[in-house]
Amino acid sequence: MLDFAGKRVAVTGGGVGIGRAIVEAFHAAGAKVLTIEHNADRASALRAENPEIIVLDGDVTCESDLKAMARAVDAEFGALDILVNNVGDFLVIGPFETMSDTDIDRVLSTNLGQVMRVTQRLLPALKRSGAGSSVISISSIEAFRGVPNCVAYGAAKAGLTGFTMSLSLELAPLGIRVNCIAPETTDTPQLAIDYVIPQKNRANMDKWIPLGRFGKPDDCAGAALYLASDLASWVTGTTLHVDGGALAAAGWTRTPDGQWTNTPLVSGNAIELPGA
Repeated sequence: MLDFAGKRVAVTGGGVGIGRAIVEAFHAAGAKVLTIEHNADRASALRAENPEIIVLDGDVTCESDLKAMARAVDAEFGALDILVNNVGDFLVIGPFETMSDTDIDRVLSTNLGQVMRVTQRLLPALKRSGAGSSVISISSIEAFRGVPNCVAYGAAKAGLTGFTMSLSLELAPLGIRVNCIAPETTDTPQLAIDYVIPQKNRANMDKWIPLGRFGKPDDCAGAALYLASDLASWVTGTTLHVDGGALAAAGWTRTPDGQWTNTPLVSGNAIELPGA
C-alpha cells in the first residue's frame, strides 16, 4: 500500500461518491485530509464516521467559502502537498439551443471556473510544500469525445484538459505536478447505475465497456493515490483514463455472439429514467 504519512491533502466535494472515496483512501494511507462539502447531511455523515478528517461546510463555487477553505488549509496544515479538484456536475441535460445564459454559466463555473479558482487560491500553500506536491483534477471521458445534450459540460471538461496541460508547464520548474483523471460512467449517488439502467438491461454491460463493468469510486481513488505518489514523479500535464477501455474502443462494441463491430444495430436505449 502507498504510504502518505505526514502528507497534507485537500479534496473538494469529499462527502459522497468519487470525492469521498478519494478522501477515505488518502486518510487510510496516513495522510492528513481536509475536504469541503456543500451538502450539510453528507458533511455531517463524513465528519461523524471519520472524526480525524477535517470537513468544512461550503460550496467551492462561492468565493467566500473558497476563501474560508484557503484559510483553513493555512491554519490546519501550513502548507499543502496534494490538491484534488473533485467537484463537477452535468447540472443541465438537454439540447444546447435550449440552455439559458444562466445554465451555461453554471455549468462552466462548476466544471472549469471553480477548478481554476480553487487551484489559484491554494497554489501558495502548494508552493510552500515545494517540489513533489501535486494537483489532480477529476475530469471526464466526455472531455475526449462528443457528448450530445451536454455540450457545455463537454466543453468545460475539454477546457480542464487545456488548463491542466498549460499549468503543468508553469509549475514544472517548481517540481509541482498537475494531472487529470478522466472516468467513464461511475456508479455514485450522482449517477446511480441502479437508477438509470434497469436490471433487465444489465446483460449488455459487457458489450458497452471493454472491461465489462461501469466504474466504482475506488477506481478513481486508486488513480489519485498513484498520481500523487512518487511512482508518478515523472508524470505531469497528462490525463489518466479510468474508463475500462471505453475511450480506446471509441465506436467499437461487441455483439451478443462476441464479435466486434463499429456498426451495431441499435434497437433502443438501455437507460430508463423512472418517471421520464
